[in-house]
Amino acid sequence: VRPALLLGKLPGPYDDWLVCMISSRIRQQIADFDELVDPKDPDFAQSGLKTASVIRVGRLLVIESTLLPGAIGKISIERLQRVRSHLAAWLLQA
Repeated sequence: VRPALLLGKLPGPYDDWLVCMISSRIRQQIADFDELVDPKDPDFAQSGLKTASVIRVGRLLVIESTLLPGAIGKISIERLQRVRSHLAAWLLQA
């Protein structure tokens, strides 16, 4: 089981979610795009992550809710807004 950030439920009759993958390989971080979650960050403890990790904004997946085993934690609303902003800016420039 790998951690992922739930970005939002997709519209429509199915219980599908758009998620960003999370990796502990922080060297893979793309500067000014991916989001680093560091143990020094105020929301790290509540994230449920065990080590510094990177939210890979460009690594997206749609998944059925039945395949989501459950929450390990949460991130701050500010961090979630940054991730969504980076994703939106990237999609709008493409």
